Amino acid sequence: MSSSIHNMMQDIGKRARSASRAMARASSEQKNQALLHIAKVVRQKAGEIQKINQVDVDRANANGQDPAFVDRLTMTPKTIETMALGLEQIVSLEDPIGKITPLQKQASGIELGQMRVPLGVIGIIYESRPNVTIDAAALCLKSGNAVILRGGSEAIDSNTLLAQIIQEGLAAAGLPKDAVQVVTTTDRAAVGEMITMTRYIDVIVPRGGKSLIARLMAEARVPMIKHLDGICHTYIDADADVAMAVKVCDNAKTQRYAPCNAMETLLVNQSIAEQVLPILCKIYQDKGVELRVDGLTRKALEASGFKGLVDATEEDWQTEYLAPILSIKTVADMDEAMDHIERFGSKHTDAIITNNKEKANRFLREVDSASVMVNASTRFADGFEYGLGAEIGISNDKLHARGPVGLDGLTSLKYVVMGHGEIRT
Repeated sequence: MSSSIHNMMQDIGKRARSASRAMARASSEQKNQALLHIAKVVRQKAGEIQKINQVDVDRANANGQDPAFVDRLTMTPKTIETMALGLEQIVSLEDPIGKITPLQKQASGIELGQMRVPLGVIGIIYESRPNVTIDAAALCLKSGNAVILRGGSEAIDSNTLLAQIIQEGLAAAGLPKDAVQVVTTTDRAAVGEMITMTRYIDVIVPRGGKSLIARLMAEARVPMIKHLDGICHTYIDADADVAMAVKVCDNAKTQRYAPCNAMETLLVNQSIAEQVLPILCKIYQDKGVELRVDGLTRKALEASGFKGLVDATEEDWQTEYLAPILSIKTVADMDEAMDHIERFGSKHTDAIITNNKEKANRFLREVDSASVMVNASTRFADGFEYGLGAEIGISNDKLHARGPVGLDGLTSLKYVVMGHGEIRT
């Protein structure tokens, strides 16, 4: 690692740590003022944002990046407006910082409670999605944290512009610009430095592909909030409403292919397979989705005249495609479906389609994923859709946060003791 990268990252860390103290004492009014200013400027500069983003997109295409990658990189008018709406939604959320749980009087006479406080300095390492720059900074800002953002080289122009907009909002609210810093070098050594900066960074949130997450899991010394895969399942139960199943499962796969909450494996109860599979799979094939199927599914579909099916392999069941490819398996019952999810799932998001409340409740209790759904598209597993304003990431760990990570996931609790002169005897 070059000394220049080391020195640059150490300086960024020092400034972030200093800014984190100012953010911890910032008022809700200041933080909301900054967020609203950022939202206003994002809308005002929507055209400029798209123009700069197109530079990144053109470079990605010229470098031969795949369509899913380019989709994640591209900022549309809808993407930009969603960022602004997310900022405004975060403003509307109650500020968690400084809240104290009801005090409980102890036998000694002291009163004990817990106060919600910021984590401190958060490092975010992400690839291709420039909207993360706004979403992550906004959540860190509202939760009283400082943040160091290291986006991928493919989005460097977009991220640089968005960082300028954020820092303009901070300055307008009287908050330190160093509370949000974007690492401007594309040298990968900066990532290696960040994940070992335990003196300055309290937690790392990686958002990117498997290679990035795997590297960080192997090398990081700073604690992480992460998920490695989004292998999301939907199980169509014997007691499902067919029309509902078709609508929900179509959306779960084809609304967008690239996000981590898109369905990658469809599980169908054998007693309903002949009713639902031909209808649903025609929709998939008409939309250009490649179908990788087990033997029972092939039999049901070929009986209805389907062609172009691909035999699913063991690897397919454990693959996050992020593309118009879907694995389908016909199962005997819900137990087989849940066994499949337990074996091949990534504990991200899994859903059941059923009108049987007892089965729905069993699925909710027994499927060990960060988000478990009944009669809804897996595409809802998202901070914005969950009313969090946005998300800093999704965690399929069980500590410290789980599922979409919003404001509360970026805070911690400390004990506070209110005394009246008590002493321990």
